[in-house]
Amino acid sequence: MSTPNATTDIHRSSAVKVKNKMNPERAREERAFWLFISPWAIGFILFSGGPILASLLLSFANYNVINIPKFIGIENYTGLFADKLFYKSLSVTVYYVVLTVPFTMISSLLLAVLLNQKVRGQAIFRTLYYTPAIISGVAVAYLWSWLLNPEFGVVNSLLGQWFGIHGPGWFTRSSTVIPSMVLMQLTSIGGTMVIFLASLQSLPSDLYESASIDGASRVRQFFRITIPLISPVILFNSIIGIISSFQAFTQSYIITKGGPDWNSYFYVYYLFNTAFAEFRMGYASAQAWVMFIIVFVLTLLALAAAKKLVYYEYDSKG
Repeated sequence: MSTPNATTDIHRSSAVKVKNKMNPERAREERAFWLFISPWAIGFILFSGGPILASLLLSFANYNVINIPKFIGIENYTGLFADKLFYKSLSVTVYYVVLTVPFTMISSLLLAVLLNQKVRGQAIFRTLYYTPAIISGVAVAYLWSWLLNPEFGVVNSLLGQWFGIHGPGWFTRSSTVIPSMVLMQLTSIGGTMVIFLASLQSLPSDLYESASIDGASRVRQFFRITIPLISPVILFNSIIGIISSFQAFTQSYIITKGGPDWNSYFYVYYLFNTAFAEFRMGYASAQAWVMFIIVFVLTLLALAAAKKLVYYEYDSKG
């Protein structure tokens, strides 16, 4: 009769044999993994990782492309925080982010809810609402500059003919230029809408059936069931929205050139002019890293707030 220790040794030896047989297969899988990921890894090192490291080094140097970089310590950063245009561009960008992110989240979520209804031509409506999101940003900027033109724009013409209202100078007045650019997001919410739509379609129907039996209205179901269950998706889209909004550039560059009175002079536009108009690459690198730190801190704050505001179904506290 075999003893327990002998039985254990037999199982261990069997496991070792199976592991040894699997090792050649796992080795081939690992080689295939590194082979297929190598183009991305090489591209990242050459075109992303290398420039990122170079920009960090250049942020401590005086570099104008023509001459050799000269180390100047933190002079670029101290000069940046003493620059009035830095604060102006940053305040304009923050104002834009504060308006854009909630507007994009609310409009895309409501649109996803509508497109989640079972109606005839559902696929056609989804395609129509998503298509503008794949159009070039430059083309969209020119389109909106025509739609909101204060003299011959379609929107002001309709306001005058149908309602007798004299339309505002959307991009020519300081008070309306940023809200007008926020309105432009209506043509780019398709990607966010698709993510929300996918999350809505994955929700369990039995919860809504139980809520209906208990007498909960559609509005109550939306706020008590839908919003908590898709809160991780809301968090994801919000973080992506914050990052992309801080990178706003095309609208200002194409339509307003930073005007009127610097009220659409976005931070990235300021960085662009510093780097490619003034060729102050060291100063522009410092600007880029300051923006990275700001966005990074905001992302950490959003993730910290998510611990109390976001519901995860697998969370033991839920």
